[in-house]
Amino acid sequence: MDFLLNDEQKMLVETLKTMGEREKFKERAMEIDRTGEFPYDLLTKYSGMGLLGMTLSPEYGGGGQPAINAILAIEELAKFSPMIASPVFESNVGPVRVIDLFGTVEQKKAIIPGVCAGERSVSVCMTEPEAGSDLTALSTKAVEDGDSYILNGRKIFITGGGHASHYMVYTRFGEISGYKGIGGLLVEKGALGFTFGKQEEFLGLRGMPSCELIFEDVRVPKENVVIKAGDFSKLMWSFDIERCGNAAMCLGTAGGALREAIAYAQTRHAFGRPICEFQAIQFMTVDMAMKLEAARLLVYKAVAGAGQGLPSIYEASMGKCYANEMVIEVTNTAMQIFGGYGYSKEYPVERMLRDARAWGVAGGTVQMLRNTMASVLYGRRFDQRRGK
Repeated sequence: MDFLLNDEQKMLVETLKTMGEREKFKERAMEIDRTGEFPYDLLTKYSGMGLLGMTLSPEYGGGGQPAINAILAIEELAKFSPMIASPVFESNVGPVRVIDLFGTVEQKKAIIPGVCAGERSVSVCMTEPEAGSDLTALSTKAVEDGDSYILNGRKIFITGGGHASHYMVYTRFGEISGYKGIGGLLVEKGALGFTFGKQEEFLGLRGMPSCELIFEDVRVPKENVVIKAGDFSKLMWSFDIERCGNAAMCLGTAGGALREAIAYAQTRHAFGRPICEFQAIQFMTVDMAMKLEAARLLVYKAVAGAGQGLPSIYEASMGKCYANEMVIEVTNTAMQIFGGYGYSKEYPVERMLRDARAWGVAGGTVQMLRNTMASVLYGRRFDQRRGK
């Protein structure tokens, strides 16, 4: 197994690191957190660098690169802020990848070039008021009506809600019960009957648009179906790609916190010497580094094993679960090393800790991921609702 980055990947990481320092992304991250405004100007910059859609099909304007390259880019940019990394995340491991993998030629032509140019974006729509972790319980329904479907229902906590140009809506088709009735269709912003709720305000990830989506007799052409009812396995496979991206955000946030802690420990003095000379600080820093490296290996394994295809549900779940818990532990320790200053908004670690807490909720909770991994280990599916 080769754990070394090739020259192209090393150059990618170094380029992003240098750009972040030159463009003062550290200060930009603090400003985004303060104002809650998404950095839309980065879309043009990233598009020009080939970062948007770098994993998507070349025939539609994508870069055709392996998924690991996108993960490396997300991780490096997330060291500054998940908001700064978000455009790369959404255009490479988000729902647009579902369109690239499973969509029709017409859908790909309509969406992918715009995403790569930074002119369009696709938001994934799964969570409902009474259906989060259990996607088979979706109540949003698409009923066939001639050459269209009539869509009704509500989605909540939708990242990109109100701002994305297109929405990948996972819904139940007709009266088909269970997972066999679940599929995905594409709804364009501005469709008649499609409205948005108020923008949410969260503990962390400030600047990330998120709101409720409301569908009231929205007519969606049949050609907008991306995943047909019964292809639930495709839905979950594609979701595992996004989970790897989620984990990459954790790697970046934890890496940024470790970097800040090491720098601070060398400049902060106590009892006449830098605190990095005290064994307690050394042990704390080393523990942070070990946990980060362990998470990185799990995530890279899941992504590299996928090649140009899809990661296994087991490896993706394990990587995300461990990274979700690791990033909270690492950012919390970084705050401890900073002492009282760690609790101050003048330093980035308090924001990193707030951002860290989100990833274990988004994209599947750590509890549900453990259920998934248990099913693989035992070779059987456990229905938690019935205790069987």
